[in-house]
Amino acid sequence: MITGEYQSSLDCNVLVLNKHYMPIRIVGAKRAFSLLFRDLAEVVSLEEGRYSNYDFQSWCEVSQFRRTFEPDGHDWISTVNFYIAVPRIIRLLFYDRLPRNEVKFNRRNIFARDKNHCQYCGKRFPTSELSLDHVIPRSLGGKTTWENIVCACAACNVKKGSQTLKHAGMTLIKKPIKPLHNPLVHVHLGHQRYKSWKQFLDHAYWSVELK
Repeated sequence: MITGEYQSSLDCNVLVLNKHYMPIRIVGAKRAFSLLFRDLAEVVSLEEGRYSNYDFQSWCEVSQFRRTFEPDGHDWISTVNFYIAVPRIIRLLFYDRLPRNEVKFNRRNIFARDKNHCQYCGKRFPTSELSLDHVIPRSLGGKTTWENIVCACAACNVKKGSQTLKHAGMTLIKKPIKPLHNPLVHVHLGHQRYKSWKQFLDHAYWSVELK
C-alpha cells in the first residue's frame, strides 16, 4: 500500500532501456515498479560516474541505505513497511522493446514541438501568450493535423487571420512535421533529476516515447 504523502512520486518518469542498453521508452514510476516486481526489468543506477544494476530485492535494500545517507537525492515511495527510491533508469531483461505508442496530437505536444516559439516571427513566448494556428486556413480546406498546425503569437495570429501565408506576406520559420518521438523528452532532459539519462540519449538514432 502506497501512502498518500508519496503518491506524487509515482508521477516521476523512468527511462526504459532494452536488454542491449538502448533507450526505447519513458514510462511512469508505477509502470516501472510493476516491471521490476515481476522480474521483467532491473534498475540501472548511476553511482560515482559508473552504472550499477539491481534487481527489485536488491534495489529495496539499497534504498534503505540511501534513505539514511542520501534522502534528498531521490524521489521516494513509502509503503507500510519500508521506503523505496524511484529509479531513474530501468533495463528490460527479456524484451527488446515495449509496444509502440503514437505521439498524441494535443496542445501540449505541439507547444513542446515548437518549443514555445511563434512559427511566424520566431520569438519565444509563455504558453499563455501563444495560440494554435492553421497554416492553410480551415476556410480554404486546411486540416487540423501535425503538418498544418503551428504555435503563433497574438500579433502574428491577428496579422495572418484567415489568409494564406502568401496573401499575408508571411513565412514559416520551419516546416511543421509530425514528431517521430515525443517532443516533451527535451523538456525532461533539462531537469536535474534526469541527468543520468543523457549518456543513453546521446545517440542520433534512438527512439523514445512518453507514456
